[in-house]
Amino acid sequence: MSDTAAPSFQQAMEITAQWLGLWEQGELSDEVLADRVSELVASRDGARGFFVISLAGDSPLMDRLPDPLQVQLRAAGDGVVDLTCRNLAMSTAMALHHQRCGDAEQQGKSERVTQRCHDLLQLLEPEDVKARLEVLLDATRGEGDDVEFLARWGYDDEQKAAIAAAVLGVASA
Repeated sequence: MSDTAAPSFQQAMEITAQWLGLWEQGELSDEVLADRVSELVASRDGARGFFVISLAGDSPLMDRLPDPLQVQLRAAGDGVVDLTCRNLAMSTAMALHHQRCGDAEQQGKSERVTQRCHDLLQLLEPEDVKARLEVLLDATRGEGDDVEFLARWGYDDEQKAAIAAAVLGVASA
């Protein structure tokens, strides 16, 4: 992959699904998967595609993250931290939305993404995570750089409060 242009978001999702299937079947080692993912998350669209599939999908990868992949995701830096924090916010808000709509299945899926994001944030560079979560927490109070991000999705006060609680949950873990 390093010899070609960065994949599109769609391509990254397809690549990730393929790799996770091979990994689950034992045809791709933890180390090889980690090397491939590190190349994928080097671009924003690559990282977005990886996280859509790995966080929201049924693969157990994010529930028992192999050590080599932990190392690579941590080394990837701010881009991975940013996307993980954004996914924490979005999945938290969507869990509440699904709860309101009485859709327990979708609520459970959103809660699983929230938990996976929480767990991943515990493994990433602590100072980077802390700084990024502070920006997100400020936005839940109507301040700072992430106000537009939360507004774009139309989150209401209760959803923002849930996001704030999720952020604080990461900080206190």
